[in-house]
Amino acid sequence: MTELQSRPIQRRSLHDEIVERLRDMILEGILPASHRVPEKALCIELAVSRTPLREALKVLASEGLLDLLPNRGAVVTSLTENDIAEAFPVLANLERMAGELACQRISGEEVADIKALHGEMAGCYRRGDRPAYFALNQKIHDRIIAAAGNDVLADVHRSISVRLRRARYSANMSAERWRQAVEEHEEFLEALQARDGERLATLLKTHIENKAKVVLETLRAAEADSEPHDAEARTVAGSR
Repeated sequence: MTELQSRPIQRRSLHDEIVERLRDMILEGILPASHRVPEKALCIELAVSRTPLREALKVLASEGLLDLLPNRGAVVTSLTENDIAEAFPVLANLERMAGELACQRISGEEVADIKALHGEMAGCYRRGDRPAYFALNQKIHDRIIAAAGNDVLADVHRSISVRLRRARYSANMSAERWRQAVEEHEEFLEALQARDGERLATLLKTHIENKAKVVLETLRAAEADSEPHDAEARTVAGSR
């Protein structure tokens, strides 16, 4: 009986691990936008069968990271300029609300935890370690959302944040913008420690708006770079 009871826990753990691994591969661009997910290759790489892999793909599709297409499998979604223009303002206002609530409800222990994460993140910034910096940055935002103590806000925030995380991760931050982002996080910490909800709300909203600008600039630059190639391809095709 004990052995039987342990099996669902193991399967659930495997499922969560597959989802996390695939999500990271999408966010980091290992599985590129608009490309089909190579199920067979992933099964070999992750050492899993197709059934748990496809269950994980369904979860990622529900998060908006994949499209499940009939007879074509899963395709990584691509974000458009319109997607970003619509989603980032919602995210900015959710974080603004979370900042107000967090300052009302956050405990000293939670503030200390965020302060420790900020210290680690600042160290990553000084070393130029962007992947580790980004992961800690996300943890800090998640801790503030959690401290707000509003489950509905947290659920909606997570839904939007997961979909935008790839764009935020891939955005080309200049050295100046990176420095500015770290300074903004330092201000978050000051506002949290002072329990200044109005200030933190404004800081968080502005921070997300600044990030949206960088993401849009990156997307537009990528589209501009692809246009000459597209035009060349059309010219070649037309000359045949």
